[in-house]
Amino acid sequence: MRITAVSYERLDSKLSIPYTIAYETITKTTNFILALETDGKWVGYGCAAPDKVVTGEYPKDVERAINTIISPYLIGKDPFEYALVLTELKKLLGKRSSALAMVDMALFDLVSKKAEVPLYKFLGGFRKSIPTSITIGILSLEDTLKQAREYIQQGFSIIKVKGGDDLQSDVEKMIRLYENFPKVTLRFDGNQGYSVKESIAFVNATSHIGIEIFEQPTKLEDEERLGLVTNQVDIPIMADESLKTLTDAFRLAQNERVDMVNIKLQKVGGIMVGMHINSVAKAANLEAMVGCIDECGMGIAAGLHFALSRPNIKYADLDGHLELEEDPYKAMFRLEKGVLYPLETYGLGYSE
Repeated sequence: MRITAVSYERLDSKLSIPYTIAYETITKTTNFILALETDGKWVGYGCAAPDKVVTGEYPKDVERAINTIISPYLIGKDPFEYALVLTELKKLLGKRSSALAMVDMALFDLVSKKAEVPLYKFLGGFRKSIPTSITIGILSLEDTLKQAREYIQQGFSIIKVKGGDDLQSDVEKMIRLYENFPKVTLRFDGNQGYSVKESIAFVNATSHIGIEIFEQPTKLEDEERLGLVTNQVDIPIMADESLKTLTDAFRLAQNERVDMVNIKLQKVGGIMVGMHINSVAKAANLEAMVGCIDECGMGIAAGLHFALSRPNIKYADLDGHLELEEDPYKAMFRLEKGVLYPLETYGLGYSE
C-alpha cells in the first residue's frame, strides 16, 4: 500500500459557548482535515487543531506545511512504515505539533483500516469505553452552577472547572458545586494561574469535597513550583502545559514533579509519541489522562481510540468538539450519558 494523493480541507468554526481560562478567552477554532489516498481502496484521515499557545502554530503555519512539506513528502510512502515517516517528518516540521499529529492520525487510520479493525483494537484494545469530563470555563458562581446543572441533566458525571484567576472565587465555586451535586466527580484546572502558596491554600480549603484531579496550578516556566505543590498536598497534581514532548515527560517523572500527566495528541504530535509518553509515565507510576483542545470529532475520535488502547490511561477529558457550531465529524463515536464509545468500524471510524 502506497500513498498516491494528499488533500485537505479547512474548517473554521465558532464556539456556541465561548469560554475563558486563566490567560485567554476562546471564541473560535480552526481545524484541518487531511486525506491520504492510496493505491488500494483505503483513504486515511487525520485532524490538526493549531493553537498558538498550546501547539505553537497559527492556522497559516499548518496550511503552509501541508502544501510545502507534508504533501510532497508523503507521496509514494508506505503507511506501515509510520515510525520512519513520522521521524523524518518531525525533523522537517520542527515544532509544528498539530501538523505532525494530523499525519500521525491519518497513517494509523490507514494501517488499521488495512488490518480491518477499529484503531483502538489495532493499538491494543484494552477497554471499550471511557467516561469523559466536561469543562466549565471561568464564569460567575451563578453561571457555573447553572451550566453544571445542564451538563448533569445531559448525563455527565464528571465536571472539570477552569480557574486560576481568583483563589477565593475558585474555592467558593468548587464547594458550592459539591454541595449542590455531591455525587458528581469534580476536577479543577488552574491553567498556570496560581502561585505555590495559592495552590496549597486551594487544596486545604477544598480538602473535604474530594477533588479528583488538580491540573497545572503553576506556570510552566518555573517547573520546580509544580513539584513543590505536589510534595505538599494530598490530591493528584497533573501536568498539562508543562508536558509537550517525550523529554518533558521524562524530566517530570525523573524529578517527581507530578502525580499524573495529560497527554493531548495535538500538543505532543500524535499517537506514536503519545504511546511513548504513556510508557514513561507508567514506568514512573504516573497515571495518564487523554485530553484535547478545541478539536472537531475527528480529533476527539483519535484521542478516544488512543485512550482505549492502554491500561495506564485511566482518565479522559475529550469534550473539545461539543461547543463547535458545525462539526461534520461528530458521528465518529457515540457519547451516551458522559461515556464515550468508539464505532466498531475500521480505523478511526470515518469514510466518505
